[in-house]
Amino acid sequence: MSRVFITGMGIISAVGVSLAENRSALRAGKCGVILSARLPTRYAGILPFGEIGTGTDELTEKFKITDPGITRTTLLALHAFDDALSDARLTAAELSDPGTALIGATTVGGMCLTDELYRDSVIPCEGSAFLSSYDCASVHLYLQGRYNMQGFTTTINTACSSSANAIQYGARLIKNGLAGRAIVGGTDSLAKFTINGFNALQILSSGICRPFDRDRAGLNLGEGAAYLVLEGEEALAGAGVTVGESVATGAGGSAGKKIYAELTGYCNTNDAFHPSALSLAGDGPYLAMTGALQSARLNAADIDFINTHGTATENNDEAESRAMVRLFGEPPVFVSTKSYTGHTLGASGAIEAVYSILSLAHQELYASLNFDQPIPGIGLRPLQAYKNYTLRHVMSNSFGFGGNCTSLIFSKVS
Repeated sequence: MSRVFITGMGIISAVGVSLAENRSALRAGKCGVILSARLPTRYAGILPFGEIGTGTDELTEKFKITDPGITRTTLLALHAFDDALSDARLTAAELSDPGTALIGATTVGGMCLTDELYRDSVIPCEGSAFLSSYDCASVHLYLQGRYNMQGFTTTINTACSSSANAIQYGARLIKNGLAGRAIVGGTDSLAKFTINGFNALQILSSGICRPFDRDRAGLNLGEGAAYLVLEGEEALAGAGVTVGESVATGAGGSAGKKIYAELTGYCNTNDAFHPSALSLAGDGPYLAMTGALQSARLNAADIDFINTHGTATENNDEAESRAMVRLFGEPPVFVSTKSYTGHTLGASGAIEAVYSILSLAHQELYASLNFDQPIPGIGLRPLQAYKNYTLRHVMSNSFGFGGNCTSLIFSKVS
């Protein structure tokens, strides 16, 4: 089976509109969660969100969009997707090659237009320009058409593990010879639909979220998108790239081609414990992390760092902590980068994968923000200050409603 390498990344989040801006914010410990300024909701100015400063009209103008039915969710995807393509130096011919797959993820999709969706559902009329956008697949069907992609395309919605599962699916296509290259990731924008839904669950915090803290009071919703270009050995050989240490940190390669990391392990499990909660023993997270290690042929002691799911809800942080202790005994260094961006739902797995790969590529760790006291009876403390660190294998966790849990392992190229 082919090895799978990350050769391009694109991202937009509350802390930056580019890969460089996101890394700079992480290094500086800059939180992007603020009181909402743009979103038309009754909670604007009351609840904090990880809101991107770039407006929908700005994104529409940047990409010269004339179709009136394109939503903010799609525009965020387009921004990150386009950056990933440029970063990987993919040509139009490579994009349209049937061997290039597109595996996307989203939870809200076109339902970010909650008011329009309501009107189209209940008011007798011909329908608005957004009728074709409400389908969850609409985002990636648009990207497929815009870039003339002829390969396999699909959209995954497994709640908050969606884009981690998209990454895993793309890797499996490559490893099984069904694709030579896969562009994988996810997108979600802030919407009344999700804000009201999470508020009904009573898990939105009125302050900035505090992952793994004793006094955590819930999550902050955020928006964003991230896409990664995965390429197998044959695709790289066709581009004249030889895998080796000289290109392991994204510093070089043939014609400037970068190799950031290798995706060595992945696993998806489902404990089906509760529609919106993990078992307190952390069975789903434990099985996902264990399976990812088996997939990568690694031992628990080989993992140098974990970018946790870390939502700052009472249930998640305790369950994930117990799962880490159960697997590792003394867990490796860990953080929650949701303390920077908020919880970006279907985009979170891809965004946090990008952050994990940045840590690996630059041999650095970013602080987990807003932590004070550990959870009683567990005592784990996330990293609280930026530091340089020797990293060989890093794990990224993403857990979704219904107990859909996914762990990914990225490794330094050798």
